[in-house]
Amino acid sequence: MIPTEPAGKGSHILGRLIFQLQRLEREPRRFGEAGVLTPSEIHMIDAIGCDSGMLMSELAGRLGVTKGAVTQLVAKLESKELVQRGSHPNDSRAVVISLTATGKSAYRAHEAVHHEFYQELSRQFTPEEIAVFERCIEKLTQMLK
Repeated sequence: MIPTEPAGKGSHILGRLIFQLQRLEREPRRFGEAGVLTPSEIHMIDAIGCDSGMLMSELAGRLGVTKGAVTQLVAKLESKELVQRGSHPNDSRAVVISLTATGKSAYRAHEAVHHEFYQELSRQFTPEEIAVFERCIEKLTQMLK
C-alpha cells in the first residue's frame, strides 16, 4: 500500500541522521598512537577487543562479513602493527587474532570517543530521554536489518 500522507518531519530528520552517519562512516579518524584509521579498521579493532583474542571465523560473524574480508583487513592491520595472528591452543587449523599494544591503545581511544559521546548526551538530555533514545535506536536497528 502506498501512503497518501506525506512522510512527516520525523522522516526527514531520520534521513538527515542516516546521511550524517554515512558521512562519518567514510571519514578516517586519529586514534591515539595508532594514528589515522578507517571506520572499518577501528570497528574490527573494537570487535577484537582487549581480551585474549578471537578466532577469524568468530570475527567474521561478529562483523557480519565474509572470512575473506576479515583476512584482507587483518593483513592491513598487521602491516600497521595493530593486530597479530596466533595459533589456537587446541586447534592447529584455527587462527586467533589479538591486538598488539598499539592496537589496544587504538581500542581505548575508540572507547574514549564513545564515552565522550555519552557524556555529551547526558549534558543535553535527561536519563529518561536517553533511555528513550536508546530504545529508539534498538528498534531502528531491528527495522533496518
